[in-house]
Parts: sequence; C-alpha cells; structure tokens
Amino acid sequence: MMYVRFPLSLRNVEDLVSERGIDICHETMRFWWNRFGPIFAADIRRQRVNRMRGFQKWQWHLDEMYVRMNGEMMYLWRGH
Repeated sequence: MMYVRFPLSLRNVEDLVSERGIDICHETMRFWWNRFGPIFAADIRRQRVNRMRGFQKWQWHLDEMYVRMNGEMMYLWRGH
C-alpha cells in the first residue's frame, strides 16, 4: 500500500518494511504489486470519486487543444 500511496521505489518500501522487522525481497514486493496493485489503485480511485461527489456541483472538465511538437500538430486533452 505504501508503494501505491507514496512515490517510493520498491527498494525504499523494502527498507521501510525491514525496519519493522519483516525480511522480504523487493522482487517479492514487485510480484505482490503486480497481483494486488490494481485492486489497491481501484479502491483509492473509488474513494477519491466518492469524496468528490460530496461537493455540491461535482463535475468533470475536459481541456482540449492543438500544439505543434517536432513540426507535427498534436491533439492534446486533459481531464480534471
């Protein structure tokens, strides 16, 4: 869960867990992340959306624009 919530590497999480007396390899954590990470991320996303719906005028906005990158016109959009 620390890897999902905070910008930590797997080795940082390995160090944090080892300070709590659990001896585990970062590769094992990577395996766990690949298996359980999408579940944690979906739960965090669901909680965030539920909090946002508590506001009176909750809505999504979409920004769209064309920009020139390396001589090509690119269509960019951003939801917030």
